[in-house]
Amino acid sequence: MMTGRTRRLRQESLAAEPAISAERAQLLTEFYRANEGCWSIPVMRAKSFYYLCEQKTIYLGDGELIVGERGPAPKQVPTYPELTCHSVEDLRILNSRQKTSYRVDDSCLKAYEETIIPYWGNRALRNKIFEALPAEWHQAYNNGMFTEFMEQRAPGHTVLDDKIYHRGLLDFKQDIAQAVDALDFATDPAAFNKREELKAMDISCDAVILFAERHAKLAESMAAATADPVRKQELLKISANCRWVPAHAPTDFWEALQSYWFCHLAVITELNGWDAFSPGHLDQHLWPFFERGLSRGTLTRDGARELLECFFVKFNNHPSPPKVGVTAAESGTYTDFANINLGGLLPDGSDGSNEVSHLLLDIIDEMHLLQPSSNIQLSRKSPDAFLKHTLRVVRNGYGFPSIFNADSVVEEQLRQGKSLVDARAGGCSGCVEVGAFGKEAYILTGYFNLVKVLELALHNGIDPMSGERLGPETGNPDNFASFDDLFNAFRVQLSHFIGIKMRGNRLIEMIYAALMPAPFLSVLTDDCISRGMDYNAGGARYNNSFIQGVGIGSITDSLAALRALVYDQRRLPLAELVSKLDANFEDDEPLRQRLLNKTHKYGNDDDYADELMRLVFEAFFQEVDGKPNTKGGVYRIEMLPTTCHVYFGTATGAMPDGRRRGAPLSEGISPVQGADRNGPTAVIRSAGKMDHIRTGGTLLNMKFTPTLLSGENGIDGLAALVRSYFRMDGHHVQFNVVNAETLRRAKENPQEYRGLIVRVAGYSDYFCDLSDELQDEIIARTEHRSL
Repeated sequence: MMTGRTRRLRQESLAAEPAISAERAQLLTEFYRANEGCWSIPVMRAKSFYYLCEQKTIYLGDGELIVGERGPAPKQVPTYPELTCHSVEDLRILNSRQKTSYRVDDSCLKAYEETIIPYWGNRALRNKIFEALPAEWHQAYNNGMFTEFMEQRAPGHTVLDDKIYHRGLLDFKQDIAQAVDALDFATDPAAFNKREELKAMDISCDAVILFAERHAKLAESMAAATADPVRKQELLKISANCRWVPAHAPTDFWEALQSYWFCHLAVITELNGWDAFSPGHLDQHLWPFFERGLSRGTLTRDGARELLECFFVKFNNHPSPPKVGVTAAESGTYTDFANINLGGLLPDGSDGSNEVSHLLLDIIDEMHLLQPSSNIQLSRKSPDAFLKHTLRVVRNGYGFPSIFNADSVVEEQLRQGKSLVDARAGGCSGCVEVGAFGKEAYILTGYFNLVKVLELALHNGIDPMSGERLGPETGNPDNFASFDDLFNAFRVQLSHFIGIKMRGNRLIEMIYAALMPAPFLSVLTDDCISRGMDYNAGGARYNNSFIQGVGIGSITDSLAALRALVYDQRRLPLAELVSKLDANFEDDEPLRQRLLNKTHKYGNDDDYADELMRLVFEAFFQEVDGKPNTKGGVYRIEMLPTTCHVYFGTATGAMPDGRRRGAPLSEGISPVQGADRNGPTAVIRSAGKMDHIRTGGTLLNMKFTPTLLSGENGIDGLAALVRSYFRMDGHHVQFNVVNAETLRRAKENPQEYRGLIVRVAGYSDYFCDLSDELQDEIIARTEHRSL
């Protein structure tokens, strides 16, 4: 059970109003105005980071045991004008929008108008990126062919391994000094650049040690001022913790949590990476401290639980920094995608779950906070007790933890050329993405609209939504004599737009490498120090880039309808069908109903449809996988949308699966909403036909009625379903346990359902904070009533 302390801290976190803080932007502007051009770019970045750690407001709340905030106080969100500079209009929209708003006070607006925008308005990296990208990229981007992550946030999506639990920043400074001493200026033309990068890393370590020391002094002064003897001792311990970590390796459970938290804050203060930093296998990292504390009598289980509950509150205090530009008008999410992995495998291949895993599951269940996100890594070696404990949490309807196939995660990484030990120590972050924790820069480049590629193939490269020519001429569809002709046109369009996206991404990679190094993140990522290279410039041991395919269910069902009605059965000429699509079925609802209900659909264990899914998957894979990026790594594919299937739907016309113009596409690798009609086993059989091992992650959403999982028989049945899917090499599955009627009531009466959390895509969110379109999409997902 939560203690009185953690119950209060949780409630304060929930009640705090998200607000924009201009402090970081003002401090950065002050520093750059005074020092622009004084040092190399890496050193400039490191010194500006030191200035932030030295000058930013620090916060230590009443009763807190883990200390430190990203902004001046809980839920006060900093901005990153060196990456993306908000306009005054952006800020006003964020302040006034109905959902996921951020309070923006007059002092913030004044700071932006008078100081921040005049300096950063033309210097922000987003501006430089957009100016450098060619017209063909802008045209495809503006018409909904793909998105680009790096135009809003920096590369990131990074997860820490166990290094900070064994070594402190002073140890890393020694490594840096040795790397500098080893530089060969006589024969290595890059030696000067490496020295500057290593110098920046060293400064960044000093910055974080200083940041922790400032908290130590604050805690010490608060201890001297309090009359409460219990709180005095807590504050003195906090002060001692902050003086020891992260400068040194932690010696106990409390120090281990505080050390991670300072590193977390440092990474997300340095740059606003996509996604937020994550602790990785937290249960495995904490286990030695937990076990040792219990055996020595310096830690109790209740004490460990209270510390972890305080730790969870810190994550929930950090809403995601909001976007800039027209996207500011859209409802978004406060979730920053920090994700805790539980279970998995140890380096020797044995089961990685332990008592801390179960303790964390209990905390996730009881606190049901929006952040941090959580998942379990389920192996063949994971005990059923671990899985069933997880499913009892899932049953309560929060949409978490999500469940990953640890054996497939390892196999996926081995295919990418990683060592077995690194693969086992890796896992998943963000939504579903696989990486080698602490050793990889795995960069998500953006979502790719597979359905729109087919739309262009049906219109000879013309976008029917805008009337613009987007793609190459691939032939009038009247002349497609066979399905193969049609699919070949799709392949040509696919190759064209993947090429445009990759050329743009390589340009963006080079801009980040040259202009926006991340020295502190580089310290925490293996091989950056030994190589003398930045995280953003190929310093990490592994450097993969990913393109996320969206709409596999929608394009599969569309191709199935085309193949059956136009080519196999010859019931409808293609030109006539295309004209019906262009008219949005307005004059032929019977045809739309036939397409919706009388054609082959993915998600029903129907080989006719599922083979077409595999055909699209293979075409996408062949166009992307193994193509080089600029950092010594390659491009790979993933299959997930976050919420982009809704946006892509607005940019895509009516399609042969019966979907109307503007409606959401299918999400993840899930079937089209409502198209899976043969039960959950058929869904996993269809999804299991995809070759998950050749991806960097796939996302499968399923929705169950609560009564189905009300007893232990329901838990047993769901456990068997998960195990069955993972025997097919399925990568991931997650569940909403809620009925559609509850969701409809919540949409109509949001104030009565403010605490209702649902699984959206790779994350959970408050249902009432979602856009109307996204709420409707979740309601429309098939609700399974039997296993």
